[in-house]
Amino acid sequence: MTTTDTQRRGRRIMMTDAERDTYLTEQRTCRVATVSADGAPHIGALWFVWDGTSLWLYSITRSRRWGQLRKDPRIAVVVDDGVEYADLRGVELSGTAVFVGEAPRTGEDCPELTDPERMFTQKYFGLAEMPHDGRHAWLRLTPDAVASWDFRKLAAL
Repeated sequence: MTTTDTQRRGRRIMMTDAERDTYLTEQRTCRVATVSADGAPHIGALWFVWDGTSLWLYSITRSRRWGQLRKDPRIAVVVDDGVEYADLRGVELSGTAVFVGEAPRTGEDCPELTDPERMFTQKYFGLAEMPHDGRHAWLRLTPDAVASWDFRKLAAL
């Protein structure tokens, strides 16, 4: 397969914006990649919510990930699923993590967190109000780059 063929195939299996938004809203777990001071990668799983523009990550503030992002805020996140090759689909987002609200989060008034906390609480706990445990805080990734794939579209080609 030539580079041109590969690029054409990539465009054909790419999710539309609406497909991507639906997918990111429905999925529950992402894998977050950060970089240590010596350049070593670290990957860990997190729960998240997608607001149509940004990925909101709720992380333990005493985690390796949190410490690495404090020193180097570059981040890459993958949300994917599928068992068989023809079922694989996912989204990769990368950019710079931004810390939002107090850390750890105790529930102080932070208007920027109203929608993410409402979405997160409904998605994961089925509650009306965010339970704060004094161990977690918020990261926002408004991606610089987004790549997506849905191999189920190959069957239609």
